[in-house]
Amino acid sequence: MKLSTRLKQIEQMVPLGYDHVWDCCCDHGLIGAALLSRQAAARVHFVDIVPALMAAVEKNLQRFYPEAAWAVHCQDVAKLPLNRYDGKHLVVIAGIGGDLMSELVESIHQQHQNANIDFLLCPVNNPYTLRQKLISHHFGLKHEVLIEDNQRFYEILFVSSTIDGNEQINAVGNKIWHSDCAVQSDLITRYIDKTLNHYRRLQRGNSNNIDTIIDNYNAIAV
Repeated sequence: MKLSTRLKQIEQMVPLGYDHVWDCCCDHGLIGAALLSRQAAARVHFVDIVPALMAAVEKNLQRFYPEAAWAVHCQDVAKLPLNRYDGKHLVVIAGIGGDLMSELVESIHQQHQNANIDFLLCPVNNPYTLRQKLISHHFGLKHEVLIEDNQRFYEILFVSSTIDGNEQINAVGNKIWHSDCAVQSDLITRYIDKTLNHYRRLQRGNSNNIDTIIDNYNAIAV
């Protein structure tokens, strides 16, 4: 199947050199399959908690990638068995909200605090919540991208569980606001407007800490 703009961007952000890449909440396993096709990692793991989905993924892997190194895990992403596998790990999580993603990343991090794990994260909403969680655990930023796919905006965060050699994570982003073309500048402007309108609606509902969030987004110089 052809990858959407979002999934293609996520897949392309995975660099070579990992021993294990974990395609979490993998749905139909499209990201992991693309990684297998270009031999991006020594082994690709497919993880989802839905048995029917994982059975279908495994069947397709057996058919199309019989010689490749892969594994299927039908389980809770919060309990990834990273310690069973030696080497360098990249955990890819996409297709869920920022609140749940924050919980999953925190759980994985707490269970493997002595491990240097990289994460590639693309929440469908609430990226601010996710960023706050990453900052609280002193994660480091490798790269971040803002894209639009099917009339929806997505922030993609490539981070590490250690700050060493990486940049600090900004609460509202930094690199995602940089543009080298008119198309990207327009995308950025529309995303800021949509995000501010969202938080202003919450502000009218007397939600806590919204003023600070709005101030942070208003401070972005595009």
